[in-house]
Amino acid sequence: MSESPANPADDRRPGFYEFFAGGGMVRAGLGEGWRCLFANDIDPGKGRAYCANWGDSDFHPGDIGAVTAGDLPGAAELMWGSFPCQDLSLAGAGAGLGGRRSGTFHAFWDVARGLAADGRAPAIVAVENVCGALTSRGGRDFEVVCQTYADAGYRWGALIINADRFLPQSRPRLFVIGVRSDLAPPPGLTAPGPLEPFHPAALRRAVDRLPEALRARMVWWRVPEPAARPADLAAVIGDDSADAPWSPPEQTARLLALMSPVNLAKVEQARREGGRRVGALYRRTRQDADGGKLQRAEVRFDIAGCLRTPAGGSSRQTVLVIDRGVVRSRLMSARETARLMGLADDYRLPASGSAAWRLTGDGVAVPVVRHLAEWLFEPILEAAKRTRRAA
Repeated sequence: MSESPANPADDRRPGFYEFFAGGGMVRAGLGEGWRCLFANDIDPGKGRAYCANWGDSDFHPGDIGAVTAGDLPGAAELMWGSFPCQDLSLAGAGAGLGGRRSGTFHAFWDVARGLAADGRAPAIVAVENVCGALTSRGGRDFEVVCQTYADAGYRWGALIINADRFLPQSRPRLFVIGVRSDLAPPPGLTAPGPLEPFHPAALRRAVDRLPEALRARMVWWRVPEPAARPADLAAVIGDDSADAPWSPPEQTARLLALMSPVNLAKVEQARREGGRRVGALYRRTRQDADGGKLQRAEVRFDIAGCLRTPAGGSSRQTVLVIDRGVVRSRLMSARETARLMGLADDYRLPASGSAAWRLTGDGVAVPVVRHLAEWLFEPILEAAKRTRRAA
């Protein structure tokens, strides 16, 4: 997975700093047309995976709170931060950006402000998080994010992109992308107002709640939908997996017994269609008719649910395979979760299954990053380059 060697003195590829880097999925998405100058993560297991795939020359383990602008070499065109999401609950009841983990957003911007004071402000600053950031603490956290961009001298815009437009996984995420105010995005990259599908109603409502002066600093990024349809879930799921053996038939029967009539009908329909059908199944707690709690097994045969980590409180997804009427089940393998994130099969996963699931569940979908790079980052930087040449 490591990049081809290049002479640093002759390397004119745009550079990037990546914080909360995990296993380097942003690096994978940016591709070989970019060069990493500095990557950081506090998690030792993720750091080992990063170094196993990309080498250790650019990776600097440790707490972002201990990083200063002086630790970062050169001048990067892009600074990316996928800061932790644990305090940004969808219900808005979490600690938000004041929490211990999601509050590292502020440490990220401390570094960005230090770079600006040093005359090295990145042209583009991008952050990624769960959509709960829009409503956390009644929308105040989203306002803080946007105000931080404005105060730092960036024009910013937000998008919600679901990985299911690229991969067979439902994974909606919020991306806030800011461009330094002295750089004008080229024509066609912005729109006069919100556009579907990447400016959905939830994002529009969050923007409407912002103070008028702050809304005046934002842009609506114009990003096209991907041309190709995502691969089918069956293309990701194999028929045999060493780290996820098939469950005994009685365990599969217990899962089927947990299904509602609606979900059982999906299974029966797949049986009648014949051939091989692959589904992804979650066990969830639902409310019964009397208001009590009831465990249910829910299945989809088109895409997988959002991958999460064990620390996030969710169980691993179960694979349900129906082949010529026979139903089998097993847990999803680590390699299958990596494919659902867009990682190639030569990506080196941690040997521990739990470490691998934590790595993929916390990651950024690779093709989403590539889409943003192709349609936003690279055109912005190319336009800036043309402007400098004309000056």
